[in-house]
Amino acid sequence: MTDYPYTVVGAGAIGGTLAAHLDAAGVPVQLVDADARHVEAIRKNGLRIKGPAGTMVAHIPVYGLDDAPERLERVLLAVKAQATDTAAAWIAPRLGDDGFVASLQNGLNEATIAAHVGVDRTVTAFVDLFADVLEPGIISDGGIGAIALGEFAGGTSERVRQLADDLHHWGNPIVTDNVAGFLWSKLGFGAMLTATALADADMSELIDRHRPAMTELAAEVFEVAAAEGIRLEGFDAFDPAAYVRGADLARTAEATDDLIKWLSTQTKTRSGIWRDIAVRQRPTEVPTQYKPVIQAAARHGLKLPLVEELVSLIQKLETRTISMNEEHLVALDAKATARKATAR
Repeated sequence: MTDYPYTVVGAGAIGGTLAAHLDAAGVPVQLVDADARHVEAIRKNGLRIKGPAGTMVAHIPVYGLDDAPERLERVLLAVKAQATDTAAAWIAPRLGDDGFVASLQNGLNEATIAAHVGVDRTVTAFVDLFADVLEPGIISDGGIGAIALGEFAGGTSERVRQLADDLHHWGNPIVTDNVAGFLWSKLGFGAMLTATALADADMSELIDRHRPAMTELAAEVFEVAAAEGIRLEGFDAFDPAAYVRGADLARTAEATDDLIKWLSTQTKTRSGIWRDIAVRQRPTEVPTQYKPVIQAAARHGLKLPLVEELVSLIQKLETRTISMNEEHLVALDAKATARKATAR
């Protein structure tokens, strides 16, 4: 299996960035992407990663779906969450018996992947990268975030440790048996960032101005996580324990202050969800990402009024039924305040 390069399926913000770092470390890697313009630009000019330290150009073999290699071994899947089922179905007949697929995506996609390739060939991963595709062949990288890797079947393995080592040029991935704790923490954090796409302003500013909604969104997600038996893990500047139901108010306020300060230092000031809607004008990952959360809440008899309203608002923005307006966040603040008052 080690004779085969890593194959990154989905050469966008996450996949392209990590592929470039693998290449910079001398690790064999190839790209597969469905966007013909992106593929052609990479073939012609290389994959360009614009980061805080300058532009990195990686000349990586790249394929479209029609001319991709027939055999794959070490697959890093980095497509949008809503494309996971289609991508996994495409990968499955090409995947070697000893191969694996690592989900370097947003959301909880491992079960979908495992349905196609098997639990034992599925690696679970958490990725927190602030990157965007600016145009075909060019990615803006906002800097190093956190990555955690483990086995979907449970525990860790030599192949996971090897992947972490191969990514050393990017940073220091965590090898852990609790990737789920990171993924659920990111779903809470992600709900906050997603909510900032409801208005046309920077993430740090909107989180600061709409703390009731932001706090309650995270609390709803984490209430489901607790019911699922998930042990939350902190990452970067995000402290999930500060947002669980019943957390000390002073700790929540301090954690939010720290988060806002950290976000204000990032070169990426708007969320990927905002970019999908406002710039790329395409469907977002939000409904797919939060569907498992909403389903799990239903199993446990939990209510998610803010999360469900957020998903609905994002879908209305996608279809241009409504426009970006900070009043949407004001309404979520009111709903959050009313819910807390009822809970007392």
